[in-house]
Amino acid sequence: MSTAGTSGQLDSWPGTDLTGFGSSFWSVVGIVFGLGFVLSFGYWTTNFVEVQRAMASKDMNSAKRAPIIGTFPKMFIPFIIIIPGMLAAVLVNPLASMKAAGSASGTDDITYNDSLLLLMKQILPNGLLGVAIAGLLAAFMAGMAANISAFNTVTSYDLWQTYVQKHKPDDFYTFFGRIATVVATVLAIGTSYFASQFPNMMTYLQTLFGFFNAPLFATFILGMFWKRMSATAGWVGLVSGTLAAVTVAFLSEDAFGSLSTGTLNLSGQGASFTAAGAAFVVDIAVSIVVTFMTHPRKESELRGLVYSLTPKEDLLDEHADHWWLAPTKLAGVSLVMVIILNVLFR
Repeated sequence: MSTAGTSGQLDSWPGTDLTGFGSSFWSVVGIVFGLGFVLSFGYWTTNFVEVQRAMASKDMNSAKRAPIIGTFPKMFIPFIIIIPGMLAAVLVNPLASMKAAGSASGTDDITYNDSLLLLMKQILPNGLLGVAIAGLLAAFMAGMAANISAFNTVTSYDLWQTYVQKHKPDDFYTFFGRIATVVATVLAIGTSYFASQFPNMMTYLQTLFGFFNAPLFATFILGMFWKRMSATAGWVGLVSGTLAAVTVAFLSEDAFGSLSTGTLNLSGQGASFTAAGAAFVVDIAVSIVVTFMTHPRKESELRGLVYSLTPKEDLLDEHADHWWLAPTKLAGVSLVMVIILNVLFR
């Protein structure tokens, strides 16, 4: 059977079809650096929702283990995605016909991205269909609630209380947090129109992560391992990285929909990977330059913030009598499992 017309949608390694790059080399660079390093590391280390969950932990040991524990169910998400897709290619009539014909789309513009919805529509009886829809809505609501909660915390505590209105009673910040929640909900509803301009949700999310998570990751990683870096350099680098990502998106073919100029031959997730890479590189470069133009903070103020200035005893695992309570050992088990799964299903 030929799959030449499926645009790589039935391949385990989509390569150039995922990035849209004409070069196989730059496709690998975009996926490995832009997606695998910048966007993925940025999500797990600087995403507000993930950071908030770690900060709500009962102790430092639990905070360290929070993102590591999240890696275990994350490993098996491909199975949850791939297996239903394989079933859909056999059980769903339009997709089965597309697979037999080697076509990337079918009647009514159906594509392989519609597999889950078509499975629900054609296979599930009414009762289970209602349960599945309720599950989807619950997942959307949980994700939105987590992000709005993070937005509430960042705006009311990290910004408003720290820089605008200091030393106010708790009820003052609680009221402001409620207003921030309403504003965040309105913004979420408003951005749904913006999201509808993208071909799929993954491209939309990767674009947003490139704007915010990528420069945050660059600022965090540089500040954690370089004691000379200043606060001013962090802010300037962060803003510069975000502007670099936005600029790439505007110059691409479709990252901003009709607002994109098409100056750069970039589209889809390839534009997102490039924007993320640009944000990271520009942030690092600008932060280094600005650092040497500003005064560093006292080393005594950087304990617990910079790795080299944090005493070894502060980094030791607490209550690590068992391997699953030791972040380092738990991370080692996770790494071994990832390697095994990649070797088995490469």
